[in-house]
Amino acid sequence: MDSAPLIWILRIWTSPPASFGAMMRWALTSIVCAACCALAHTSCPAPVAKDGNQVVYEGFYRDQVETFLGIRYAEDTGGPNRFKPPIPYQPSPGTNIKATETGPACPQPTGAQLLPLYLGNITTISEDCLRLNVIRPNGTHPGSNLPVLVFIHGGSFIAASKDDPVAHPGGLILESVANGHPVMHVALNYRLGVFGFAQSASLQQEGSENAGVRDQRLALEWVQHNIAGFGGNPNNVTIHGQSSGGLAMGIQTVAYGASKPAPFQQFIAQSQALEGGITGNFTRKAMNKVANATGCNTTDIDSAATVSCFRALSMEELLQAQTDTHGSGPAENVGDEWLPVVDGDFLPAAPSELIGTGRVYNVSAIAGWCNNDAVPFVSLSSQTPNGTYEWFKEYLPDFTLSNLNKLLDLYPSSEFPPSRSANGSVEVSTETLRAARILRDIVFVCQAVFLGEALQKSGNSFYLYDQNQTFVTDILASEGSPGEGPVHTSEFAYMFGNLSHYNVYDFPFYPNATDYALRDRESRSWSSFVATGNPSLENKTTLKGWKQADLTDENLGVYIIGSQNEGYSGLNGSSAARRGVEAQKLKKRCEFLNQPDVIKQQGY
Repeated sequence: MDSAPLIWILRIWTSPPASFGAMMRWALTSIVCAACCALAHTSCPAPVAKDGNQVVYEGFYRDQVETFLGIRYAEDTGGPNRFKPPIPYQPSPGTNIKATETGPACPQPTGAQLLPLYLGNITTISEDCLRLNVIRPNGTHPGSNLPVLVFIHGGSFIAASKDDPVAHPGGLILESVANGHPVMHVALNYRLGVFGFAQSASLQQEGSENAGVRDQRLALEWVQHNIAGFGGNPNNVTIHGQSSGGLAMGIQTVAYGASKPAPFQQFIAQSQALEGGITGNFTRKAMNKVANATGCNTTDIDSAATVSCFRALSMEELLQAQTDTHGSGPAENVGDEWLPVVDGDFLPAAPSELIGTGRVYNVSAIAGWCNNDAVPFVSLSSQTPNGTYEWFKEYLPDFTLSNLNKLLDLYPSSEFPPSRSANGSVEVSTETLRAARILRDIVFVCQAVFLGEALQKSGNSFYLYDQNQTFVTDILASEGSPGEGPVHTSEFAYMFGNLSHYNVYDFPFYPNATDYALRDRESRSWSSFVATGNPSLENKTTLKGWKQADLTDENLGVYIIGSQNEGYSGLNGSSAARRGVEAQKLKKRCEFLNQPDVIKQQGY
């Protein structure tokens, strides 16, 4: 018998639920389930759950957790439903459904698109893709009332799915159980690219813009209606997302101007919380490119004729046109061309206006970034200050020249020595590191601070982090990107508790003891926040001393995760952490970027 289930049993026994009765029920059920999982799957009954409509779902055991895959939450979005708001899927009461297959991803290019930041290999796509996964600890039953963590994947709103290996939650769930605060996990698909974010006056008139974020909202409403039958607590839901999934955190937090009940109580925004360009023209330009490529350009994109032409195309034709015309340079928002839009309904005004006028859900949050988050996204035409100037002139088309110069002056080249190899050769240049820090602060840092400040003013908890450790350096070097440090997605292996998922594609895989220790602390801090609202718990294996953000402090009360500088950087925090953050000049730089006129010029 494999020893892992037995180790897991011991972890459960040493960290049981609070009451003695609950402890005994949980431990005994878990022992039976874990022992069963250690044997052939055919020798033990499949886990089952019943939703709010008495529909029975049959799952299976995988990675020592109970797994339900590919649960439909909405109807097929193809044919006449293309671009339209999602229609809830309603199986007949009493139906029995096998939830053992992932189902297709939403339309996107197939293959491994984003290695090594993501690890998925998309093989099957369909417009009938609106499905979700529910994964829970062994022994969970309808009365378990577990906190729920709902994942909205990233991928620039054009790629990835709920099933990417980087986001498999088995490790996080097992660590949460071992730490005495078990949680369950939900992950969802939503429409991408032109299928999910088409913009047109005609679509707005029929209430069909923002389809992708409407999909996300419907999935969250499915959780509210059905998760209790899976053993979850609909009144303790935390949503989390990374990159464009982090943008979804901000959008869902201002959805409908907070005029409808919130389907969640907390969020975790990883490497994004809002995004510039939402009130700009990036998506309209992308729409025009697709219209020209498909021959649907006989009238302008706002006409009903153009929308009808798009709907008449096959999935393959529309996707190919989007793929062929997609841009990833600064003039195309670094690849984030397909964005939510102010439609007067789901997004009744610009996000910054909704936040500034208090039309935002009253929720607690964590937001953060990776220290070198944006390095992979910067490609300068020349490694000179003028090259950086020209790059940002394209990226920020609505910036006045005065504000552009003020921005660049806040980041003098002298503060960014190049990254060098052991033999002294330059791996990442001064201007690339400088441009990447500016881009990081615009996209991943200061917009999150802007949202967090509003949440704190309403009395909510708000935490900030800076991921300073990664073990994927060797992987990046093997892919031709040496010396980049903790880049985009570096937190995934730790917070999902799954370092081994990167041992694929013949990548160099060399995690050390500090990586495994950080995996335990970081994943348990995520689940502790989900369960208790606090990421740092006494007498538990979590990141220690993580206090709320202090946005009046020069360091903003950021918590450094990993490295020798780990700790809270605010007043009375770790001296090493304070030194680690001071050089970033976060308060000064965010004060500039978060001025009303500068926000307007960023386009959100």
